[in-house]
Amino acid sequence: MSVKAATAKPVRLRIQPGRAFIYLFLIIGASIAIFPFFWMVLTSLKTQTEVARGAFWPEQFRWYNYLEAWSEAEWGPYFDHSGRWIPGYFLNTLFIAACTVTANLFTNVLAAYAFARIRFPGKNVIFFAFLATMMIPSEVTIIPNFLLVSKLGWVNNYLGLIVPWTASVFYIFLLRQFFMGIPNELYDAALIDGCGHLRFLIQIVLPLSKAALVTVVLLSFIGSWNSFLWPLIVARDVALYPIQVGLRSFITEMGNEVQLMMAAATFVIVPVLVLYFFTQKQFTEGIATTGLKG
Repeated sequence: MSVKAATAKPVRLRIQPGRAFIYLFLIIGASIAIFPFFWMVLTSLKTQTEVARGAFWPEQFRWYNYLEAWSEAEWGPYFDHSGRWIPGYFLNTLFIAACTVTANLFTNVLAAYAFARIRFPGKNVIFFAFLATMMIPSEVTIIPNFLLVSKLGWVNNYLGLIVPWTASVFYIFLLRQFFMGIPNELYDAALIDGCGHLRFLIQIVLPLSKAALVTVVLLSFIGSWNSFLWPLIVARDVALYPIQVGLRSFITEMGNEVQLMMAAATFVIVPVLVLYFFTQKQFTEGIATTGLKG
């Protein structure tokens, strides 16, 4: 053994009290946030009797609840008694979410670029008027939106479920702030090469804004996937029901099948978790870097 190794002092880890308090606070906050999901999964494995008496931990994990929850509701496509093909809750929701996300990207990108890069009279006034609408609760706009959709004949129609949510002031604001962070020198160089606004947007701005675009895609998809109140009002036919409205299938005259509802809610959130798992890096970057330039 060398003299240096014999005289080496053990390394002591120093934990700062302030950092330890922050970690403890974050652990407590994460536990509070995770507990509803833990309770949901735990309830999905109980029997109806255990749910009724308020048991916290099931005596035996009832995995059959997931199969029963899937078979009791029309999650997948099927044919009704008249031979009509019904897409089911999952396909309906995927179709509505895909159309909503695509339309949001198209409208919000163009509007955000106009507010960020194009000069026109009253631009700031119009933009601040847009921002002012964010202070209006969404519940207040339900009746005017429904009256407008009724006048257009979109009640009980896919158009009524999709079109009212194809633009968002929040997404316009988020993308505008990101677009304003792109150096003006890039546009000057593109202008010398003969680029117009549309070509500059497609070839330069959008490739540099992947994080913001992924953020808009993720938030728009989650909003459409979790939509309940508006589809409940507009959709009258079971063929148009999305998954959140489909969860009402477990509310019967005999009582609420809470354990089956929790089982259905568990596999309903899986697509959102998978999408977030693949986009979390871009999502975090988009939120962190948006708003650096106002």
